[in-house]
Amino acid sequence: QVQLEESGGGLVQAGGSLSLSCAASGRFVSINRMGWYRQAPGKQRELVADITSGGGTNYADSVKGRFTISRDNTQNTVYLQMNSLKLEDTAVYYCNAFLRRTLLSTSDTQYWGQGTQVAVSS
Repeated sequence: QVQLEESGGGLVQAGGSLSLSCAASGRFVSINRMGWYRQAPGKQRELVADITSGGGTNYADSVKGRFTISRDNTQNTVYLQMNSLKLEDTAVYYCNAFLRRTLLSTSDTQYWGQGTQVAVSS
């Protein structure tokens, strides 16, 4: 079994900062892309940021310059540092990862965390 365990999140005032982390555990041989998505009430889930095993990053335009994604490959963990938070950043944030389950696997399997709430107040 593979699990993505998220931590962080909570309530913060606009302009403040929060940090999220997500650790992958279980049986797998490697992790390719890891990332964060979010879903606000009544809206579709959207990509916030992702990062490859080599450190290449990709951000949604709405968070560029405010959020930073990073990862620790030795700990199978991805982080999201969120600064200058805005009301519109309020959402449930989901960790996402593409893992290679075994050495014989020919493709990655996608996994999701359970989600963590981020609420930004005025």
